[in-house]
Amino acid sequence: MRAQLLTYGLRAVGAQVQVITTSDKGARFLAGFGIEASVLSRHYAVQFDSLQNMLRRETDRNVAHYVFRPGRMLRDIVRLRAWLRTADLVVNDSFHPALLFIGAMPRWRRKIVHVYGSSLRHALETNFHERLPDFLAKLFGRIVAWQIGRSRARIVHDFAYDEPQHDGQGSYRLATPVAVVDAGGEGERHKVEGMAAVYLNPHFTQPLLAEGMEQGLAAAGMQAHLVGEGYAQRPAWRAQDERWVEAAARSVCIVSAPGMAALSIAAVYRKPILLLLTDQPEQAINARRAAQLGLIHHVVTWRGEPQAFAQDVTAGVHALLAMASDSVADDTTGHERAAARLQHWMTLLMELIQRSGAGR
Repeated sequence: MRAQLLTYGLRAVGAQVQVITTSDKGARFLAGFGIEASVLSRHYAVQFDSLQNMLRRETDRNVAHYVFRPGRMLRDIVRLRAWLRTADLVVNDSFHPALLFIGAMPRWRRKIVHVYGSSLRHALETNFHERLPDFLAKLFGRIVAWQIGRSRARIVHDFAYDEPQHDGQGSYRLATPVAVVDAGGEGERHKVEGMAAVYLNPHFTQPLLAEGMEQGLAAAGMQAHLVGEGYAQRPAWRAQDERWVEAAARSVCIVSAPGMAALSIAAVYRKPILLLLTDQPEQAINARRAAQLGLIHHVVTWRGEPQAFAQDVTAGVHALLAMASDSVADDTTGHERAAARLQHWMTLLMELIQRSGAGR
């Protein structure tokens, strides 16, 4: 989502943008937004089960094979170096190992900008905490931190940040960008029989979870706008919707895993959000921060029982509506907040592009 937002935003202000992703699914997703993306490598990916629970052992194995097998990371480094020759700036929004390595190298690091949520960096640096001897886990964290710190710049984003901040040493803090919904299309308030905007990312493929979600929302009297690549074959679902943010801005509540994008949409458009929590460190941190920041939310967890899950969803929606009835008024300024967030990104990235080009 950030890739397509920033691509169109940068092109609108005169930049040439090439998008690179790490999977065929990612390329197809971007194609739905009219963006052609090259696939760098099909070997590197964090591994998840059908419920978006992170598979740590499988992920460790996958990353080790990628880093140490000839013809994988080394090949990608060679390809990336060829692209770097003609690029003024490379924005790495994935903590990809090849770009972490290149971003620490003297000749290339002046072009690399790492983009990440604060919770994601913490999860990466502490990945082996309590899974390896303490000194090895700390060594891994220090190496990752050193690689990140060597880059030209670092953009830390978060759903709760306000005005941009800069530490004077290449680290910037920006609010997570959000699609701008037309002012005339937001702010509609609905009753309990109104709409819930649901988005579940491609890792969710368990049919019984989708069944429980559908039943729970129906029992709560909600019309569900259901989007999830993993449920494209279900009658009520669609694989992708380039206007989902507009649906979210018009909804009574949002339903999603606690990713940075979903939480940002909820914060910008002042929407209660039902969080589907899974075993993923970054998102567990996000859920805790949502509570600390007072975002109107309720957490549900899938435990393999569709009927119990449906009941939890119904109870969660009712709890959200009760919390929101006194706290959330009609709001028609979300588009202004979204536009301001996106403009901050455009200003910073264009400034970094110009500086890099001037330094050739």
